[in-house]
Amino acid sequence: MLNFTDVTEFILLGLTSRREWQVLLFVIFLLVYVITVVGNICMILLIKVSPQLSSPMYFFLSHLSFVDVWFSSNVTPKMLENLLSETKTISYAGCLVQCFFFIALVHVEVFILAVMAFDRYMAIGDPLLYGSKMSRTVCIRLISFPYVYGFLVSLAATLWTYGLYFCGKIEINHFYCADPPLIKMACAGTFVKEYTMLILAGINFVYSLTVVILSYLFILIAIVRMNSAEGRRKAFSTCGSHLTAVVIFYGTLIFMYLRRPTEESVEQGKMVAVFYTTVIPMLNPMIYSLRNRDVKEAMNKVISRTILTK
Repeated sequence: MLNFTDVTEFILLGLTSRREWQVLLFVIFLLVYVITVVGNICMILLIKVSPQLSSPMYFFLSHLSFVDVWFSSNVTPKMLENLLSETKTISYAGCLVQCFFFIALVHVEVFILAVMAFDRYMAIGDPLLYGSKMSRTVCIRLISFPYVYGFLVSLAATLWTYGLYFCGKIEINHFYCADPPLIKMACAGTFVKEYTMLILAGINFVYSLTVVILSYLFILIAIVRMNSAEGRRKAFSTCGSHLTAVVIFYGTLIFMYLRRPTEESVEQGKMVAVFYTTVIPMLNPMIYSLRNRDVKEAMNKVISRTILTK
């Protein structure tokens, strides 16, 4: 007989138990979080006030920045609190809420990246009809799908997490409520949760990644057919930032979720999770601003306008 425990809270073991490291990590992650929030909000505002950033590409980019702010904010504040706290706990309800938003925002982000790849194909493959085919109405429909689908998938996944049973052990070997350590810790209800996690992650990552790969395959064909060297350079320039973001984000998520939870994979997953929950949301606005001429020009104009009005 299994002795099920009526869980009211979990203990998050975090990244380290050494006090001196916890203080250092608090300072580092606080700085990263502030840069993430400020950088992404600045990107959203820049796109909103700059006429030259009114194309669909920047509309989707503003939503990517919006999701990055919430993605980081779902995990980092609690992690910062626990780095300085003695108890390091999270309530059962708080854990489920964190799981829900984490899964939802991951799915929203991967499908926004897929939509952005499709947008780049439309811009490079058929530039003359790009404006009419990627109208405001079409863009709103395209961006609505990741949000609706992501939150519906997350609702189902969180209900399966709610179906896990625990037998006394309430220590999560992680710095946030993630599925792999919860499955590893549970003593019943893991079969459905584990395999639905792997199947859902596999289907959604493969489907969205297929859209990205096919889009870039058609983009490559379109670039090869271009007669102008300047046109090729501009096409590679506009795709480079997005491709960098795709490789980083998909690579870390595949490493985390497309394998069965074990002690070793959970421990490795913590290190990878630091990267995609804190570092990637900070890097995205840098990637898109430093490698994009339009964004740099818009930024310079806003700064010049601000200085002149003072």
